[in-house]
Amino acid sequence: MEDEGTRGVRGTSADRVPGPAVPPPPSGPPRQPWPGQPAPGRPPAGEPGGSRPAPGEPPATPRAPWGGQPSAWTSPPPPPGPPPARPASPPPPVEQPSAGAPALDAWLRTPRPPQAPGVWRFGFTPRPAEQSEEVSDRSLLVGAVITLLSALLLWSLWRNGYLPYRLVPLKLFTPGEWWNPGTSGGPRTIEGSDALTVYEALLFGLLAYGCGRIGNFSELFRRHVVSRGQPFLALAAAVAAGLTQLLVWKETLPVVRPVLVLVAAVAGGEIYQSQTVVNVIYALIAAAVLYPFARLGRWRDLLAARKGAVTPAPADTASASSTVTSADQWPELRAAGWTDAADTLTAEVRTGRMNDVDVARLRNAWTQATRSPDRLAPLAEAVLRTGGAAALHPSGDRDLPRRTARHDVLTGQVRIGRCADDPHNPYARRCTGIALDPTLLGTSLLAVGPPGSGKSARLVRPVVEALGLRALAGQAAVLTVGGAGAPVGPDEAFDVVVRVGNPASAHDLDLYGGTTDPDEAAAVLAEGLVGDVGSLDSRRAATVLAQLLGPYRTAHGHFPSVPELRELLDGTPAALTALRAALEAAGHQAMLRELEARTRQAGGPGDPAPALADRVALLDRPAFAGFFATGPDARPFALRSLGQYPLRVRVDLPERGHAEASRLLTRLLLAQFTAITAARTDTTLFVGLVLDDATHAVTAETVRGIRRLRSVNAGAVLTLRTVDDVPEALHTPLLGAVGCTAAFSGITTWDGKRFAEAWGKEWVETREVAQHTVFADQPFTRALHALRKLVTGKAVTTDAVTVRQVERERWSASELAYAVPAGHAVIRLTTVEGEHAPPLLVELGG
Repeated sequence: MEDEGTRGVRGTSADRVPGPAVPPPPSGPPRQPWPGQPAPGRPPAGEPGGSRPAPGEPPATPRAPWGGQPSAWTSPPPPPGPPPARPASPPPPVEQPSAGAPALDAWLRTPRPPQAPGVWRFGFTPRPAEQSEEVSDRSLLVGAVITLLSALLLWSLWRNGYLPYRLVPLKLFTPGEWWNPGTSGGPRTIEGSDALTVYEALLFGLLAYGCGRIGNFSELFRRHVVSRGQPFLALAAAVAAGLTQLLVWKETLPVVRPVLVLVAAVAGGEIYQSQTVVNVIYALIAAAVLYPFARLGRWRDLLAARKGAVTPAPADTASASSTVTSADQWPELRAAGWTDAADTLTAEVRTGRMNDVDVARLRNAWTQATRSPDRLAPLAEAVLRTGGAAALHPSGDRDLPRRTARHDVLTGQVRIGRCADDPHNPYARRCTGIALDPTLLGTSLLAVGPPGSGKSARLVRPVVEALGLRALAGQAAVLTVGGAGAPVGPDEAFDVVVRVGNPASAHDLDLYGGTTDPDEAAAVLAEGLVGDVGSLDSRRAATVLAQLLGPYRTAHGHFPSVPELRELLDGTPAALTALRAALEAAGHQAMLRELEARTRQAGGPGDPAPALADRVALLDRPAFAGFFATGPDARPFALRSLGQYPLRVRVDLPERGHAEASRLLTRLLLAQFTAITAARTDTTLFVGLVLDDATHAVTAETVRGIRRLRSVNAGAVLTLRTVDDVPEALHTPLLGAVGCTAAFSGITTWDGKRFAEAWGKEWVETREVAQHTVFADQPFTRALHALRKLVTGKAVTTDAVTVRQVERERWSASELAYAVPAGHAVIRLTTVEGEHAPPLLVELGG
């Protein structure tokens, strides 16, 4: 039963705050809480599953940006005394979308060879080389029969002496006294007869080889014998071997006599005086005739399979070999000397107490610990005490509640479909899996398609799941922004859920992104408020906001709330007078000059303050009352913490009742994301932003910010219903800023034209066939042509074929609009290193 978004909800009301996620089964003693961390099962106010402080209630003790935990990957020190025994309880099961998922040890040992961008690497098998068009069975059989009959006719003419000069090549290399006079003279001596016997055998071998090649008997054998497998293959080879032996010993095939002649010429005729030698020669001839058929019939493999002739390697040898080469033996820990920890994790894998997220998390923790040698010992001790539950994500989760796509957590790939068997796709990529990973998402992705084309369910949700799994492994942070009820995953799959405008939301949203710099806050806020207004300069708007935010923060210690900011932008005398008085009382002359400058510029031509006030008024609504609060009593979620912790954050926007406010907030979050990620100093954590609907959210400044994301280990996924949702002046810059683009089925030819121009052209080989009527000059030929036209109804023509190289678009606008089937998309991929794949037609979900 589908319970997405409802598990953990108290009561039946859909807008109630979901309770804390069910903790994983204990794999060791309960961990002691960090200083400032609440007891298990009792989240603090403002945390996921907690409650907001009631009006008048003193706020909870301030905490760190997320949870107040000193380290997300350091386990608490062990209690004194020997470590207690751990119960053998499995972790939460890995829910795969398809049945028959391999065991964890087999999953670890599965090869993942490096491949071209976007290829699903897990268990990848290269596609067989492209073959030319196969000849039909009828043509193949007719050709073989005709070749065989021709060879028999030629051999009959040879044996009966109807071919002239047939002995001339032999006479050139043998003494003349062996032969009768004339070109057709036969052998005169016994030596000549023996030479003719060997000569005929050689010619017969050449004739048989040529007949087999021209008649394509090998292809006929492969199609109708080999394709049926064993035991039919062995039986057919045995029948053919018996028939050949019969023809050989009946001397229909020249094999026995030429061999006897050659043996006598080498060893002398006296060798045949011994019957034993003769029997050995006959046995060798029979074995030599039988050997090719044994190879063709694969008799040895059949006997080995029937009798179990394959001897398994000794257990000790196999175990020793797997210890060195197998991935489930944790060779990196053994190489560093932590054999006990490696043995513990190996036992966890084999007994099923770990899942794929645990493996990726521990590998990442080990990699991080190797950079700081003082962290190796605590990590090894944590592994010995808690096994696969060591170095847990601060949320305590070891997996997502539910997966809807196939994931390979080791490589970070998520499979979104498979390449269609279509001529547009290169042959090597057809029917292969297509997957996304951080090396691709780091160049950002733009997906365009009408509603119902599958953007959210088949692209956005798999990407969110993949980034969520990497966050649990300590390798990524993800921010998902979409409308309330968007199918991006249940609440239990996120650490922080911000429901804008919902009084039950555990978190507010910080309009200033958690920064304390007024100029930085003003620049980002201006981009979110009026970045889509082409007639306004966002730099002037940022200056106006800075002239108000700086003085207000200096006077009050925090930025203004939405109603206060609106009053300041409107130039309300009471608000400006109160702010001026506070600055004068504190003696902040520099900020007084800023405020006086704003007062002088207010109401002037081109003043952006009225436009800013109008946009702020969209957030100053009763539905958002108290939601964007500032000050010591506020509990906002600061976007800046994404760059510090492996967070999974979801922001639900009220698109239905407040569409314009939702677009403003989307634009603001995109601007904050690009600004915050660009300012990071530690870029080891991949940070991803997923906008389920980026309509009117893209501005000129955010396009420049998207270009910088790939250099700071970050990326954005944007979806649009049409490219026209972006200002026309930004169409080309946006398509050039993102490295990955996806055109879903149902787009218009106008959108298809933009994608076709962005994807460029390629050289292709074209064949043009022109038919020309044949006019005969001779009466007999004209009569034949007339008879053929009477029978077929068509005139006699000849084909003129022209082959040339031309440059054509990879996908034309019409093909993108009308040739992409439902449930498909054309996707072009680029990695952060610059590798790229051509636009591929992908069957989503395949």
